[in-house]
Amino acid sequence: MKLKQLSYLMMLGFLCVGLAKADVTTNDFMDKKTKNLINLCSASPEDPHYREAIHFCHGYLVGAYDFNTAQTNNKPEMKLFCPPNPVPSRNQVIDEFVAWVKQHPEFMDEMPVETEFRFLIQKWPCKN
Repeated sequence: MKLKQLSYLMMLGFLCVGLAKADVTTNDFMDKKTKNLINLCSASPEDPHYREAIHFCHGYLVGAYDFNTAQTNNKPEMKLFCPPNPVPSRNQVIDEFVAWVKQHPEFMDEMPVETEFRFLIQKWPCKN
């Protein structure tokens, strides 16, 4: 009986090691497709590239958002989306973006910036 329990524990241990493997690849940092960005934004804290992946994710998404804000500042007719005031936290919006993309796999192969703005336009449409 104890041998059987021990073998189950060993199998569980091997399974956990397999689940903890690194999901982030160096190709993800090339950020050519939305799926690359989602891999970075979804990195596990156990991933050896976690720190770089999360920083890249936040930098990419915030950079595109801030660029759009600068381009449309004082030009309401050019705004693609209209966030609430106050804007939710960066972490909250990024978490919502990742969840949204996972529910819309049809956008995984497009450019990440296009997918980001699809999400923002759907989430915060402007009321004309």
